[in-house]
Amino acid sequence: MTDWGSPWPRSCTGWAGSPTAGAGSSRCLLLLVFRSLLVPLKATLGFLLTVAATFGAVVAVFQWGWLAGLLGVAETGPIMSMMPIFLIGVVFGLAMDYQVFLVTRMREEHVHGASPTEAVVTGFRHGARVVAAAAVIMIAVFAGFIAAAEPMIKMMGFALAAGVAFDAFVVRMTIVPAVMALSGRAAWWLPTWLARAVPNVDVEGERLRHLLDDAEGRAGEREPAPART
Repeated sequence: MTDWGSPWPRSCTGWAGSPTAGAGSSRCLLLLVFRSLLVPLKATLGFLLTVAATFGAVVAVFQWGWLAGLLGVAETGPIMSMMPIFLIGVVFGLAMDYQVFLVTRMREEHVHGASPTEAVVTGFRHGARVVAAAAVIMIAVFAGFIAAAEPMIKMMGFALAAGVAFDAFVVRMTIVPAVMALSGRAAWWLPTWLARAVPNVDVEGERLRHLLDDAEGRAGEREPAPART
């Protein structure tokens, strides 16, 4: 077990670097998909903010005793060392899902010619309902474990519910659209040398749409004119 009220022991260094390692790998994948420097950076910082806020909430309740009576925490104590490892893995996956749900539609609108602000507004309007519904479902599932009598299960349920709630409604649905709108066209900026080096996976299907339009245009040109009578 780890006492978060004191300096971290050596045993914590194994999982302490996990958020940074996971966020770094996701940044490379998001760079490949969205072809932007800001989107992966924002996703990385948002995930680390979620992890920090969730750890703080867990410490406040289960170690300092805040709202312990309301949540049925009979006795406060150190945080189980297994909890941060499990929490980081689950919240990381959900956070990246929510990021992709929201930003994919924004990117699609931007590629199709919408202004930066219009792309953010349209993408958020279509993606926010999906993210909110998914987050509410996961929060309800995880919150059900708070009623368990086992302290470890109660702690895990609270941590996961708090992490999903903070990431979905504060980071992904508040901070992300605000940063994207304030950044304008810089949100989709990618250096020329990096744009040539990074493969274009064309998630939005823009290249395919152009190919289909060109094929239809060539087919129309080859179509013989109707015979005159």
